[in-house]
Amino acid sequence: MRHGVVILPEHHWARARELWRYAQELGFDHAWTYDHVKWRWLSDRPWFGAVPTLAAAATATSRIGLGTLVANIRLHDPVVFAKEVMTLDDISGGRFLCGVGSGGPDRDILRAGELTKGQWADRYGEFVELMDTLLRQEPVAFDGTYYSCHETVLHPACVRRPRTPLCVAAAGPARMRLAARHADTWVTMGAPNVFDDAPYADSVPLVKDQVAAFERACHDVGRDPATVRRLLVAGPSIGGVLDSAGAFQDAAGLFEDAGINDFVVHWPRPDFPYRGSPAVLDDIAPILHSAPEEA
Repeated sequence: MRHGVVILPEHHWARARELWRYAQELGFDHAWTYDHVKWRWLSDRPWFGAVPTLAAAATATSRIGLGTLVANIRLHDPVVFAKEVMTLDDISGGRFLCGVGSGGPDRDILRAGELTKGQWADRYGEFVELMDTLLRQEPVAFDGTYYSCHETVLHPACVRRPRTPLCVAAAGPARMRLAARHADTWVTMGAPNVFDDAPYADSVPLVKDQVAAFERACHDVGRDPATVRRLLVAGPSIGGVLDSAGAFQDAAGLFEDAGINDFVVHWPRPDFPYRGSPAVLDDIAPILHSAPEEA
């Protein structure tokens, strides 16, 4: 089991630098941030851009993986974003992890026409396919419904070969098949877009079902499920994970048994959402440091 933490991009860099460095010191394997113009209940609070935040985090750390959880396709052109990812990969020395998702709260800020749910799914598919190919430094000639590019090759190549890892968020069958085709890591939040508080144990059956569905999607596209990592992001509906070190260890064990091998929590905040005491992170540090390293 690998462990990660989400640091919301809500702090001025003088403070944020301390958090990213401390995440590495605590022993987390990876640290992530959100990618939005503004976000839900914090829309009237300070909120910074994901790409420059991660570039700064890369220069402030040396070991920890860094990524978007997840990059919002409503905000990015895939060719331009692939170039930014390649740059982040270089700055971080190959530590960057490219999490992508179909979009969320920014739908009311940036409208790309009145697309149906199915059209958004198709657009997401084109975005992921292009990212997968562009980051491999392969010549791309693509004419899709939403994106196109011709004989595009990005230089230089990613530090990590064959490319920066893609972490694809997917809940429904079609998007799971997309992740099965292209992802190095499949990303789930359990019940999607649910922020009602619930004990983490309540989500174990759902996550087991999602893992089984993702494995079926892998078989459908002819891929060995064991070649794709499974990342779970704990939020309010997977609650109580950071109530204590014991709760964290118990939750990680339950979800590992359910088929998850990357478990991500949110840095505790003083108020909703993700309310909690940062002191618990010191308590879980021995657990993080004692976790066996994975290849």
